[in-house]
Amino acid sequence: MECVVQGIIETQHVEALEILLQGLCGVHRERLKIHELCLKSSPNLGLVASEVRLLCDLEQPEPTWTVRHIGGAMRGAGAEQISVLVRTLTESKVSKNALRLFYSLGYKLDHELLRVGFAFHFQRGAQITVTVSSVNKMLKLHATDEAVPVTPGIQLVEVTAPASSENYNEVVAAVSSFCEYLAPLLHLSKPAEFVEVARWMGMGRKWFSISCYHVAFCITELIIACVLYRFQAN
Repeated sequence: MECVVQGIIETQHVEALEILLQGLCGVHRERLKIHELCLKSSPNLGLVASEVRLLCDLEQPEPTWTVRHIGGAMRGAGAEQISVLVRTLTESKVSKNALRLFYSLGYKLDHELLRVGFAFHFQRGAQITVTVSSVNKMLKLHATDEAVPVTPGIQLVEVTAPASSENYNEVVAAVSSFCEYLAPLLHLSKPAEFVEVARWMGMGRKWFSISCYHVAFCITELIIACVLYRFQAN
């Protein structure tokens, strides 16, 4: 399981956020460059559609691969009362042949993206990771060198922490407490149901630009939804 919240920040304020995180975390940042491929199963693999993500860490001397499956979020009255999303997560290191393997199993590439930025990994009541990254799309298949920003001037901020069914309450409290320190710069909330929200808004390929990020809870979620929906639409 993992606990997660997300938000957005204008690129001009990223430096201030980095300085704040450096002081809070007490560790040096790590550069981030992740090539992410979203694969979806074909109908012949079962009635329930399956989605997995292959992550290639391009910052390593020898690129490393990870397969990740994000499951459903915790539901119920208890889940609605907390400000952090708790969801199942399974991931494992794999070889560089993983993409070929999933293709042979009948999976197809749905979309791919490149995240470029930085991350902080630290212990603060839980093992917390904060990533700040621009989301980029490839103009050609797997052409990471030619990637262009999906949302120029805006970067995605994500705070995550691993959890289990026994300790998720403590992890939620740790993440919530840490996020309070970031409140002067950005609003963090549960990831939205991106596709459903975007469909409800009828956004199609319309583009929103924002001049500030001191916005209400629902507006932040809807903007993030538009960002990812636009990427998939292109």
